[in-house]
Amino acid sequence: MSLLRRSLLLSVIISLSLSNGSVFAAESVLLKYRIFRESIAVKELTTFAQTGELSTSLRVNLALAKQEPKKIRKYLTESVTVSPVLLDRILNSPIGNVVLDQIGEAIHTPSRKADRQALRAALVLSASSDRNGSSAKSNSISLIEVIQNYPTSEIEVEGEVLERAYRQLRQLGGSLQDLLQRIPR
Repeated sequence: MSLLRRSLLLSVIISLSLSNGSVFAAESVLLKYRIFRESIAVKELTTFAQTGELSTSLRVNLALAKQEPKKIRKYLTESVTVSPVLLDRILNSPIGNVVLDQIGEAIHTPSRKADRQALRAALVLSASSDRNGSSAKSNSISLIEVIQNYPTSEIEVEGEVLERAYRQLRQLGGSLQDLLQRIPR
């Protein structure tokens, strides 16, 4: 079995175990900015990311948190091209754990349990999905895809550090080959 297939199988198993078999992807997002907390549907956030159209609750929350919707949309939608196989190898290494912890500061499970595993699954599933006809060897990841593929019914997004997660994802995409050389064989 190829490394990528094993990783996808592991992602499905994690999805089932974290969600008790009832859900394969996040349905709601608890969006947090300092004292502001609002639960919104992933579909609502996806609509905003794809079209720029803000729901009333999202508009109010971003205004109260003094966040610029265009910047948030950029962080959610700008993608990074990655090789799913290289990504999987990196994320299953000590270096990958550091990367997962850094991105996990912004996107995590409500219980903060199994964050690495859930985020690893979401990243690999995002990189492996062939949504726009591109080759499965090299695909792209965006934070909205990671949120959509997160293997729990609810996900928490720390809005104040979303930009940092976006930068970490961009850095990861740009340095996969270099990071791979640092992993002991």
